[in-house]
Amino acid sequence: MRLVLHLLKSNPEEAGRLGSLLARLRSEIRYCKVCNNICEAEVCQICSGTGRDHSVLCIVEDIRDVIAIENTEQYKGLYHVLGGLISPMDGIGPEELNISGLIERVRASSFTEIILALSTTMEGDTTSFYLVKKLKLASDTEFNISTIARGISVGDELEYADEVTLGRSILHRVPYEGSSVQGKNKPMP
Repeated sequence: MRLVLHLLKSNPEEAGRLGSLLARLRSEIRYCKVCNNICEAEVCQICSGTGRDHSVLCIVEDIRDVIAIENTEQYKGLYHVLGGLISPMDGIGPEELNISGLIERVRASSFTEIILALSTTMEGDTTSFYLVKKLKLASDTEFNISTIARGISVGDELEYADEVTLGRSILHRVPYEGSSVQGKNKPMP
């Protein structure tokens, strides 16, 4: 509504410029034929990037997840965008997602690791479970399947965390960096 009011107050040339940009956006932006990310060419800059690690594949729900992970500047591998999650309650099955493209891609590539970066919801867990089963059957080559860490967000107070998140944080704890402690009677290496 605010955009409409702004356009009504602006000069007609500005509104016309916005309209032509939106039309161009719709005609020039497409989905990458490899990973299903958005791009201006047939293959996105990530898939065609020479500085990327082509042995690691990160599976995400949608394009917003690619943007969020890229903004961390911590991941340099490739992506595969599913276009949603399996949700029987919403009538979304594996056939509605970009899973067949993923399986073809895994068969044709030699990934050493596949990362499941899906939501920690019932739908995300269901999709992850389904994908693990399909991925194990997809390739003759050996690769690791991992998932992003789950737990307490940085800056969160434990007392406000839900029980499932707190429980998973305890179960999937990681060593504290530099925390190796030697017993009193054990010699230092």
